[in-house]
Amino acid sequence: MDNPQPDPHDLLGVGIGPFNLSLAALADQVGGLDALFCEARAEFRWHPGMLVDGARMQVPFLADLVSLVDPTNPWSFLNYLRDQGRLFPFYFAERFQLPRREYDHYCRWAAERLVNCRFGTAVTALHWSAEHELFRADTTGGEVWARNVVLGTGTSPVHPEPFAALRGHPAVWHSAHYLDRRRTLDGARDITVVGSGQSGAEVFLDLLRTRGADGTRLRWLTRTRALAPMEYSKLGLEHFTPDYTRYFHTLPAEVRDQLVAAQWQLHKAASAETLAEIHDHLYERTVGRPVDADPVEIMPGTAVTEALAGPCGGFELSCRHTDSGAEHVVRTDAVVLATGYRAVRPAALDPIAELIDWDEHGRYRVDLDHRVATRPQLTGGLYVQNAELHSHGVGTPDLGLGAHRAAVILNAVAGRTVHELPARTAWTSFAAPAPTAVLPRPQEGNRAATATR
Repeated sequence: MDNPQPDPHDLLGVGIGPFNLSLAALADQVGGLDALFCEARAEFRWHPGMLVDGARMQVPFLADLVSLVDPTNPWSFLNYLRDQGRLFPFYFAERFQLPRREYDHYCRWAAERLVNCRFGTAVTALHWSAEHELFRADTTGGEVWARNVVLGTGTSPVHPEPFAALRGHPAVWHSAHYLDRRRTLDGARDITVVGSGQSGAEVFLDLLRTRGADGTRLRWLTRTRALAPMEYSKLGLEHFTPDYTRYFHTLPAEVRDQLVAAQWQLHKAASAETLAEIHDHLYERTVGRPVDADPVEIMPGTAVTEALAGPCGGFELSCRHTDSGAEHVVRTDAVVLATGYRAVRPAALDPIAELIDWDEHGRYRVDLDHRVATRPQLTGGLYVQNAELHSHGVGTPDLGLGAHRAAVILNAVAGRTVHELPARTAWTSFAAPAPTAVLPRPQEGNRAATATR
């Protein structure tokens, strides 16, 4: 007896972070499209460990869930402000960048109201049914069938290899847990922050504010040779446009990998404002005292090569100075690793892993519609969000491209143009111009005849 034909969703989203939430918000307004988004957590949370007082977004408020694609969408940030009765306060605040806490609250406002979002429902396994030509998802809420799947499972904190021996130690943890574990630092008299990005700068600044007066030694180590600010010039920001994404996608894989590493200042550096706040704070607290009177160390160009528990308590960090090659040991009581995040393949993909066409490094091959390349027998659409840095460039994790990417995926899933997207979004031309046709040179006789006329 044949198995009954399941009733599938057009689209199943696995994970609900800002990017899949953007897709859910846009899909909510498309008639006839049946979409469901599942998230294992009980509620929406966006980097809760880094919602430090005073921390601001690094993108303008228009980089919300929908506005850069559809500013009339009811899930826009401005509509959120209207709903919260905050339009006039926001107007008078005259700030283009939102407090992080407000962005998190806005996303939770949308997530709690979108009927296509289901929290407390983990997708534990994805299968491909050749019989029905559909995905079957095993979830904690039962079986779900879908024609297309979008992976939006986010990124995971990076714990550098030199700290492998201290993994799980209660005094060495990632900045993703900063607010949850900040109080565990109360007994430490020497605290080291590792990492040069925005999280490292914000953690160091917060420690300066909260521990700066009690004599605690605060140290900031970064591998980068300088605490250079994030590139924020208007033309430089055009690297975060669909134009640059399309250009980057055309490059050979080895060139793309080199570019991502070289462009760290576009997407991994700290903001100039945060670096200025750190300097201002240090300047004001040393009034009337020598600069070196403060127990503060800022050490760029310093790589931690090994981290071990010290023989008398605390930790010993073996360090190498990048420029000179000189080695030294740092002794500290606690370490906060502001060492970034990376995309991790979700375990739910294991049942269909052999049906995915991985590249030579075990990464997704992703086309311009953000669809993952699969073996011919898997005919459904498998899409990814924020797992294609290697193929789509520095704009991949940027919230400013979130709505555009969601619209591209939505158009592909719907099989029609749900959202008209601009053909040109940057003044900059990133690709080399097409070769100029070489005209034949005139013959000598013709030139001579022309010269006598």
